Formats: sequence, structure tokens, C-alpha cells
Amino acid sequence: MTITLYGIANCDAVKKARTWLAAEEIEFAFHDLKRDGLSQALLGEWLRSAGWEVLLNRKGTTWRRLDDDARAAVTDAASASALMLAQPSLVKRPVVRWADGSISVGFDPALFAQASRRR
Repeated sequence: MTITLYGIANCDAVKKARTWLAAEEIEFAFHDLKRDGLSQALLGEWLRSAGWEVLLNRKGTTWRRLDDDARAAVTDAASASALMLAQPSLVKRPVVRWADGSISVGFDPALFAQASRRR
């Protein structure tokens, strides 16, 4: 299984992750969530693996731009999933599917080093 990095091309965390992987000479495929989309099946896999609380980016500008009612309506996996499918920018980035099939969310060089050794 190949490594796939999911994110948005202009996201700083995604840029750092891509740079780290390239510096370590680790081959990966990049899936741009804005350009290539986000399927319900893929999001469902991530939700089962990481949980909606981890996946939902509540610190980004997309979240801050939502009105109070939209933010308050996110109370469980189903409501978070619907919102992330409608606005993939709400997914915390990057999401990486490692060669062993595991998923990580966010960029942490130590976590990346550990996960990349499992390939």
C-alpha cells in the first residue's frame, strides 16, 4: 500500500508534511481535498479511525466564518461529517494514510518519523 497525503495544497501544515516526506525521500501520493474531493466512504474511514473531534478543524478560518448556529449544530459524528463533506476545508490537515493502513491527522515530525518506519 502506498502512502497518501490528503490536504489542501496551500495549507501550511500540508506544505510542512510534504517537505518532510520529500526530505526523507518517502514516496507518497497527494490528494487535494478541494480539487479531488472528499467522499463519504473516505471520510467514514477517517471518522472510524480518528474520531470526529480530531478530524474537525475548529481553529481554521473556515470554522470561524461559520455562523453561530452552524457551529452549534455540530454535536456528533453525523453532523460533523455532513459539514466536512459540504466544506472539506473543515478537515484538519494533513490526513495521512500510511503504508500499513493506519491514519494520522495533523503534522508532527516525531509522529511522521514513527509512522514512516512501519512501512
